[in-house]
Amino acid sequence: MKKTLQIIIAALSLIPLYFGVTGIVFGASQWLAAGTVTAEIDSQYRYLSAFYLSLTFLIWWMIPNIEKHTTPFRILIGAIFIGGAARALSMMTIGTPPLVNILGMFLELGAPLLLVLQARIKAA
Repeated sequence: MKKTLQIIIAALSLIPLYFGVTGIVFGASQWLAAGTVTAEIDSQYRYLSAFYLSLTFLIWWMIPNIEKHTTPFRILIGAIFIGGAARALSMMTIGTPPLVNILGMFLELGAPLLLVLQARIKAA
């Protein structure tokens, strides 16, 4: 069961890795029409993309001993869940985003299910 959780988390870690690297390299202009990106928006987007990249490193640090990293794992999952809730709020107040964002939201809102798996491994 530990190996299964490690594989799931390693696979899911590729998502923040991708968005972190592409966000830092390409900035907000990869999503917005040419000429609509301000320096403030691009700066903030690249800064937040660095958090995605840092999140990946934290995940990779936890993977080998996932059963021992209960507190950081819970904090990480909580942060991911809050991000999904923020996406849901955006969807309710602004409108439906592209499908990739909706899929991300469902992954983020479902992340607490990984806590159950991690708890079972720790108890074993």
